[in-house]
Amino acid sequence: MTLRSVVTEAGAALNFNRQRSLLTCVSLAWGVACFVILYSYGEGFDFALKTAFRAVGQDLIVMFGGHTSSQAGGERAGRRIRLELSDVDAVRESVPFVAAISPECMLRRAAVVRGYRQESLSVRGIMPADYARVRNMTVATGRWLSADDQNEKQQVAVLGANAAKKLFGEIPPENETVTINGMTFTIAGVLKSKIQIANYNTPDNECLFIPYSAMAQLRDTKYPDDIVWTPVNPQFRKDAITQVRATLARVHYFASNDDRAIEIIAFNDFMKQIDAMSIALRVLLGFIGALTLAIGGVGLTNIMLVSVTQRTREIGVLKSLGATRRAVLFQFLLEAMAIVTFGGLLGVLIGYGLTSGVGALPFLGPIFKDDSGTGDIHLQISRFAVLTSTLVLELIGLVAGLLPAVKASRLDPIEALRYE
Repeated sequence: MTLRSVVTEAGAALNFNRQRSLLTCVSLAWGVACFVILYSYGEGFDFALKTAFRAVGQDLIVMFGGHTSSQAGGERAGRRIRLELSDVDAVRESVPFVAAISPECMLRRAAVVRGYRQESLSVRGIMPADYARVRNMTVATGRWLSADDQNEKQQVAVLGANAAKKLFGEIPPENETVTINGMTFTIAGVLKSKIQIANYNTPDNECLFIPYSAMAQLRDTKYPDDIVWTPVNPQFRKDAITQVRATLARVHYFASNDDRAIEIIAFNDFMKQIDAMSIALRVLLGFIGALTLAIGGVGLTNIMLVSVTQRTREIGVLKSLGATRRAVLFQFLLEAMAIVTFGGLLGVLIGYGLTSGVGALPFLGPIFKDDSGTGDIHLQISRFAVLTSTLVLELIGLVAGLLPAVKASRLDPIEALRYE
């Protein structure tokens, strides 16, 4: 038999049993669609979770004062180390691996009054330009604090999204005034709502941000509560931390290898836990999708075995007319692969249609009372899911079709012709 005649015979067999072939295609298509949708959900979950984690800062590093654990420079162990405002300039001048750095002074549970409304909110005094870069600050309305506000000690403030709702409701806050512990501040802008699952203090949505120089009118700012910074590149993070600690050790007279003297928290270290959660979910969903595909493969095997049984006499006729084992084997494999291919294509189309129709599923938005869609799980088919499901399905089709094909090719033509 020529290749053309084998293909023709395979096509004729599929057409003759088109109802059975169509149902098998649909079952395989549903397996592919399930795999694609589940993987899409896993990727959407991973993206939403990482976005919410990075809302605190793209590569945020926070430093707090501590106590020495060893003697150094003639000083006793257990001495308290307090961060100072001058440390910011020392790090900026001595450590080129630091891209942006800002001190941070907190005024917790400050009495913030607007008209007849009074709220107890956290106020942060910061260096505007660097702080916006370190902490991923995005303004929804109005403007962010400027270097001129810092240099001229302007009494201006930027509100977190929830703080703005508490104080102003639906009224635009820009150019309105509030009093913070009795001092009047003009609202410059409102931050875009943050879905933020990582914090080191009060969430940004609940805070007011003012220039560091203006905070000096509300409390002593010589000793900031913490210093936040970000490295120029993630690959230099460890080197930057080592150099920052060495710089502060030189300024405050403690050993450069004393980790307790200055507490340095790199938020990127926690990404390992986020990655582990996402990978575990994707593996679980991928396993479920693979099982669905495997079930479809078992169904294909059963259908092909039934086909061999029903077509035993046909196979006997083909072999008596000169068809070789290889030709019979190839014909049945071709039928199986054709069913698998059309089923896979249909499955991808179904998966694309369902993910496009659903669009997004609620995840973190309801928890943070945010309706912007930032915290939703957005379903979108990836090339990896399509390629993986296609390759797995083709492999399943090859394995599922091989056993019936081998059985058909080994049939004795005389016994096959006698089969009833």
